[in-house]
Amino acid sequence: MPEPVFLLGGARTDFKRNFKKEGKVLRDVIVEIGRDALQAAGVQASDVQAGLVGNFAGGQYTKQQHFGAFLCEIDESLRGIPTIHTEAACASGSLAVLTGAQWIMAGLYDCVLVVGAEQQKTMSPLDGSDVLGAAADYHAEKPIYGDYMFPKLFGAIAEQYFKRYPNTTEAALARVAVKNYAHAKLNPLAQMRDASLDFKTASTESQANWRIATSPLKLYDCSQITDGAAAVMLCSERYLEKRHSAASSGSQHSTRNAQPAVRLLGWGHSTDCLALEKKDVPAFPQARKAVQAALDRAGIRDPKTELHGIDVHDCFSISELIAYETIGLAAPGEGASLLPTGATMHPGVRGLLLGEQAPAPPFSIPVNAGGGLMADGHPVGATGVRQVLDAYKQLTGNAGAMQIEGAKRFLTYNVGGSITTAVVMVWEH
Repeated sequence: MPEPVFLLGGARTDFKRNFKKEGKVLRDVIVEIGRDALQAAGVQASDVQAGLVGNFAGGQYTKQQHFGAFLCEIDESLRGIPTIHTEAACASGSLAVLTGAQWIMAGLYDCVLVVGAEQQKTMSPLDGSDVLGAAADYHAEKPIYGDYMFPKLFGAIAEQYFKRYPNTTEAALARVAVKNYAHAKLNPLAQMRDASLDFKTASTESQANWRIATSPLKLYDCSQITDGAAAVMLCSERYLEKRHSAASSGSQHSTRNAQPAVRLLGWGHSTDCLALEKKDVPAFPQARKAVQAALDRAGIRDPKTELHGIDVHDCFSISELIAYETIGLAAPGEGASLLPTGATMHPGVRGLLLGEQAPAPPFSIPVNAGGGLMADGHPVGATGVRQVLDAYKQLTGNAGAMQIEGAKRFLTYNVGGSITTAVVMVWEH
């Protein structure tokens, strides 16, 4: 049987930051957030036995790779530990978390540090979009989609979704954006926490909300260009027992600021062909396999009644609609029907968006309570780690205004490329 895996918390940066303007590079950020995570989790650096860094395109954005070596600069005691850098486009961070968890499952290590980081504000939006194109089938799809490949790729996904489900309208996409911007106001570290977005603005094509090619997507349907980092501490049951024994005995080795542990209950990981034309759009059955594997391992039969919070990969508004259906919150083609009910809204914004007299939703599972990629921000290699950190905060009652009351089980769903790689985890406290 695999060894159980636990999460001890971690830290993240403010996603409003611009590292280049601060005179910082990824080395500085990885060291900074690694130290913050150790302190937040109450873990001594000397306890860390291995480390991972999730990053998508540092080599192109910053001319730097080989990120695992920067973990050694967090503390002298980390020199000599094994480290790796994971890359799976926008799923790079969650893949780092899952790989670290699998090391613990295998009994290789008892305490693992995972960092996700990306510095994107180093070039123009046009050049940056070309870097992001490496997450697609670049040489085959660049001639088809041209500049700003990913908005156009997901625009094509939206077009196929609307064609298969003609009852869905662009209003559904706008509702996703409005919900997530409202959620970001609950999040003191969100990139768009000071921005306001109403339904009329989000749904109306304008100079500030221009349409992406001929697709249903507009500018407010897109996630952010973000600099950011997040880090979490993973550990085994043996490490937890050692930690508790040390604390009980008052040993000098006992950890200050020891935090509660959250358990990894289930996980799934799948990969599809790289090119969009080779995928089954908009069903994405390979991503569904990852979701089902995570739910099965967690023993969850009905996500609508057994999950209390979800963080999905809303790189574009259509992504969140499809995620509702992939996870099982709605039947195929019916994801849009959840939004007017408030089922995926945080109760803290439901009355504001729907009116205080709105009827109760059929179920309540806040999705992207911190704003998601659209409004919290999307520092590509850090996103999956940030999702896991949010899960920890929710499950331990430390999410502040974002807190989902009574949260006991939380699912994170992170994808890379045009829904090519999917990494899904279920956490429980």
